Amino acid sequence: MSARSRIGVLALQGAFAAHTVALTRLGVESREVRLSGDLGECDALVMPGGESTTMSKLLETSALFDPIAERIADGMPVFGTCAGMILLAREVTDGRPDQRSFGAIDIAVQRNAYGRQVDSFETDIALRGDAEPFHAVFIARRASPGSVSGLKCSPSSRVIRCSYALTPSWRRRSTQSWRTMTACISCF
Repeated sequence: MSARSRIGVLALQGAFAAHTVALTRLGVESREVRLSGDLGECDALVMPGGESTTMSKLLETSALFDPIAERIADGMPVFGTCAGMILLAREVTDGRPDQRSFGAIDIAVQRNAYGRQVDSFETDIALRGDAEPFHAVFIARRASPGSVSGLKCSPSSRVIRCSYALTPSWRRRSTQSWRTMTACISCF
């Protein structure tokens, strides 16, 4: 991406405002994406945390699913946190029968894998290239990597990535989301 690129943030539901703030803090031009015309003005896309079933339904009712799927298939860089990870997965093992995902990363994701909200946990993790520990909150997510040549999964960083898609398996905290965004932008 060029220095003048604009990153879209899917703004149908979830933590889109926190991601927009993080991008602004990094000096990156961003745009909230609610309509297909908004997507056309973006060079990359962030899919925030939220409720994946609701986001999936809203992607259909807003007629955004197919345009996003086409852009991802054409190689648009995409970053998904929490529900965004579920939307990017090849398979959602315990999703609703009508729940669609983009299949951008060859992983199977289990919703609520760590249990319900009450079973969530927090821990410090190491991010490659960052000396300071990153405090991550793990909630309702688990991913199992598939066997794709472009897929990289690092157990120490809990980040899954292929040639154009990146997704951490932690839920970002708004106070630290700029660090996740820095990693995201460097991969685009």
